[in-house]
Amino acid sequence: MKKSFRIGAAILGLALVAAACGDDKTTETTMAPGDTSVMTDAPAGDPLKVAFVYVGPIGDAGWTKKHDDGRLALEAEFGEAIEVKYIESVPEGPDSQQVLEELVAEGTDLIFATSFGYMDQMVAVSEANPDVCFQHATGYMTTDNLGTYFGAAEEARYLSGIAAGHSSASGKIGYVAAFPIPEVLRGINAFTLGAQSINPDATVQVVWTSTWFGPDIEKQAAESLLDAGVDVVAQHQDTAAAGEAALAAGAKWLGYNDDMSRFAPEAWLTGPVWDWAPYYIKTTQEVIDGTCSNAQYYGTMADGMVGLASYGDSVDQATRDHIEAVKATIIDGSFKPFTGPINDQDGNEKVAAGESPDLGTLLGMDYLVEGVIGSAKG
Repeated sequence: MKKSFRIGAAILGLALVAAACGDDKTTETTMAPGDTSVMTDAPAGDPLKVAFVYVGPIGDAGWTKKHDDGRLALEAEFGEAIEVKYIESVPEGPDSQQVLEELVAEGTDLIFATSFGYMDQMVAVSEANPDVCFQHATGYMTTDNLGTYFGAAEEARYLSGIAAGHSSASGKIGYVAAFPIPEVLRGINAFTLGAQSINPDATVQVVWTSTWFGPDIEKQAAESLLDAGVDVVAQHQDTAAAGEAALAAGAKWLGYNDDMSRFAPEAWLTGPVWDWAPYYIKTTQEVIDGTCSNAQYYGTMADGMVGLASYGDSVDQATRDHIEAVKATIIDGSFKPFTGPINDQDGNEKVAAGESPDLGTLLGMDYLVEGVIGSAKG
C-alpha cells in the first residue's frame, strides 16, 4: 500500500538545542503535537503494513515491553486492516540501517523505531524512501516523512523523587543510569529535585552502566550503590535487576517504563510508566486515512502518555496524598518540575527563581543539578 507524499503546514516550534545537526533536508524542532505532512489518499485493498523496530527483547519487562503492549493494542484496534511485524534487539547505530532498508524492501508502509540511537539511520532511509511513513521515538530530527514522538517522563520522575525523599531515612539515594544523554540527565535531575522537595539535603549518587538491557551489569551497579550506603535505588533501564538488589539488601526501589512491582514487591515504591498505545493507534489511523505526520510529538501526564505506577505497600497514605496533589498541579499546568532556582553541581545558576526552561532547553539538558553525585559525562 505505497503512497506518495505532499508537504502541508510548516513544522511547529523553535529549533532544539542539540549536539548533532542534519543536512538541508532535515529539520530540528521542539516537540509539539500536530500533523505537518499530507499524503495522497491511500488506495483501498491490501492491509497497511506496519513494522516496529525494538532496541531490546519484548520480554525486557520495561521499555520494549511497553512499546510491544502498544503494538498489541494496535493489532486489537485494527484487526485485519493492518499487517504488523516487529524485530527485537536491533543494535543502535549503523547496523540498524540494514534492518530499516529491509523493511522498506518488504513493502512496509509505516515504520516505528523505538530508540534514540536509530536517528541518523531513520533520517537517511526516510529521505531515500519518500513513499514510506517513519516515526522515531526519542529522536529530534525530522524529514518530510519522518516524525518523532516522546514524552515528559520528567513529570513522573519528579513525583517518584517525592516518594524516594519520603522513604529514605538517610537522605542517601542511588540511581542506576543508562547513558549520559539529555533524556537520562533530565530524569536524574527531575528525580533529585523531587526528592529534595522533601529533604533539601538529599543526595542522589549515580552509577552509569552503558546499558539499556543488561541485567547483570545493572544489578552490580545497584549493589555498589547499596554498599555505599544508599537506602533507596532508582533506575533508568529496562530490567528489574536493580529491584532485585534492593530487595536483597532490605532497601527500597523505584522502577521505570512499566509497573515492575511484581518483581520485588517488598522493595517497591513506584516509578514512571508509559502508554504508547494511543499514539500508535492515532498515527496508524492517519496513515490509513492518507496522512503522515512529520511533527515532533511530546506527550505528557495530562494526555496520558506518561503516568505513575502503583504504589508499594510501604508508601503511606500521607505520602500518596502528597504525590497525588503535586501530580494534579503538573497536569493542570500550574506547576512545572524544573521551576527555578536550579543550580548545577558546581553551583552555577541554570534556571532563575520562578522561571521554567522552554522545551528545547529541557531536551538539550547536559548537566546534573546540585545534590547529584556523579559525572554528567558518564
